[in-house]
Amino acid sequence: MQAVERRPSGRLRLRPLTLAVGALLLAATAAVALGPVSLPFSDVMRELLSRLPGISIESGLSEREAAILWELRVPRVALAGLVGALLSGAGAAYQGSFRNPLADPYLLGVAAGAGLGATLVISGGITNPAALTAAAFVGGVVAVVITYAAGRIGGGSSAVTLILAGVAVASFFTAVQTFVQQLSSDTVREVFSWILGRLTTVGWAEVWLVTPFAVVTAAVLLMHRRHLDVLAVGDAEASSLGMAAGRVRLIIVLAATLGTAAAVSVSGLIGFVGIVVPHTVRLMTGTSYRTIIPMSLVAGGAFLIGADLLARTVIAPSELPIGVITAFVGAPFFAVILRARRAG
Repeated sequence: MQAVERRPSGRLRLRPLTLAVGALLLAATAAVALGPVSLPFSDVMRELLSRLPGISIESGLSEREAAILWELRVPRVALAGLVGALLSGAGAAYQGSFRNPLADPYLLGVAAGAGLGATLVISGGITNPAALTAAAFVGGVVAVVITYAAGRIGGGSSAVTLILAGVAVASFFTAVQTFVQQLSSDTVREVFSWILGRLTTVGWAEVWLVTPFAVVTAAVLLMHRRHLDVLAVGDAEASSLGMAAGRVRLIIVLAATLGTAAAVSVSGLIGFVGIVVPHTVRLMTGTSYRTIIPMSLVAGGAFLIGADLLARTVIAPSELPIGVITAFVGAPFFAVILRARRAG
């Protein structure tokens, strides 16, 4: 019997999306209910329901418990969902733009630039979280601008040229970061704590900071998800179909990079999210980016909320860096992907 080739689906199927949304709601519910401080689950659910329009019920939570819920847990869960969605969506966008299934959100030097920005602030003795966030964001954006400038000098904005330029820029920024760390050895521990990733919040400030970038990034990626399917056939073929491949790739990559820089600025460097989630989505739904992009945004939020819950509870009351949790999941997954590609 002749094998039937599996073709990419051109429509967003509701069943996988419904499952992803269900996973997101389940992860968010568990994350707000569980933590180092024990809160009665039923009271937490009543408190959440009491904030819905038209519902007036008493939750039973004390003033202190309600403050823990609304000023610590809920904003942290919201931030984890936004960061996870941004990193996962950016990973899917990079993989489609560069036709490289192993591309991740840090491909064009965003991580190295953000790391250098954060290192400069920490080494300068500045402890203001807003300054750290701004420096990391500016560093990530500057690194990408330099990458694109180097790519243009190197012969255009093709996928291969941009990747090579990104590797070179990342190596340079990492070298500068190492030099700065050696000059300020007393801040090495703080720098590495940031590099390993964390989602500590002081309230809603970080959530409101990231939300505009998340909205813009998600909107651009969703608007261009059909173009990613066209880019998959190659630049020459895309151009023959009437699409300006270079310009479209620039728009998609800039949007993904903007979202990545915003996510990194508030969370540090959290690896593997942009590889694990899009690959899992691709295995579940097929290879069409019309489905992969929206599914990655939702599933990425659910994945990082779950990872952050583990980071908060595994060794409570202490806390693991969330980057360690994602690495425990991502490293074996990455090895499995490489083995499968080799077998294929």
